Amino acid sequence: METFINQVVSGLSSGGIYATLALALVMIFKSTSRINFAQGEMAMFSTYLAWMLITAGVPYWLAFLGTVALAFAMGAMIERVIIRPLRDAPALSMVVVSVGLLVILNSLAGWIFTYTIKTFPSPFPASAPFGLTFVSWHELGSLAVTLLVVAALFAFFRYTSLGLAMRAAAQNAESSRLVGIKVGWMLALGWGIAAAIGSTAGMLVAPKVFLDPYMMSGVLIYAFAAALIGGIDSPAGAIVGGFIVGLLENLAGAYIIGDELKLTLALVVIVGVLLVKPAGLFGQVLVKRV
Repeated sequence: METFINQVVSGLSSGGIYATLALALVMIFKSTSRINFAQGEMAMFSTYLAWMLITAGVPYWLAFLGTVALAFAMGAMIERVIIRPLRDAPALSMVVVSVGLLVILNSLAGWIFTYTIKTFPSPFPASAPFGLTFVSWHELGSLAVTLLVVAALFAFFRYTSLGLAMRAAAQNAESSRLVGIKVGWMLALGWGIAAAIGSTAGMLVAPKVFLDPYMMSGVLIYAFAAALIGGIDSPAGAIVGGFIVGLLENLAGAYIIGDELKLTLALVVIVGVLLVKPAGLFGQVLVKRV
């Protein structure tokens, strides 16, 4: 029983990280109707920036907030400089550019920081919480940070004028322009927030998988699965899908398929959802007359 509880808690902790990155994917998709395949590498590069700050002696949480700010600036700059000129280009152009951005960030991280695996510190105690051996402080802390990020985003988009403007720009850009909303800047803000959310996922997962330029490759696949399960255009679905994928990964890996095939399971989930229910659990089903 203790092993089962351990797998459930660990699955919820991992699921929170997948949900965070899936939420970043959904934000980009809602604003551009495109998938950002470089989201994981953007998170990885941001995590290296956090590692630099911490290594230089900056306190962890100050480095955490500084990295989120830097990631936000990086995401907004990518939208303004790289993505904006492609706004009228075919969908395949965005795919090619995002894959190219993935390769560039991965190679740049390897060139600057080398491909040597590095340890990334956790801000949470190493001891067992409350004397419980089946859960760690890092797992509980990661889950708490995820829920805090989700709550902050919900409040931002629900109760602030800027958040409402972003939602309007994503839903109907033309009507938003007519009422004075600067849609271009709303898109840049969306990319910045998505990059900031992704950096949070990177810093939470780095103590578990270690730090190297390929650290987010598997995490991004789990995040894709989470986004598709919940609905690629549903932020709430991304959160639910993340926890579903985290639980499924841990329980199936422990009791059914083993750790070696856990990533394969995520790929099976992606294909299965696309075949059976492409809109996901909470996504909108769009019908077009041809």
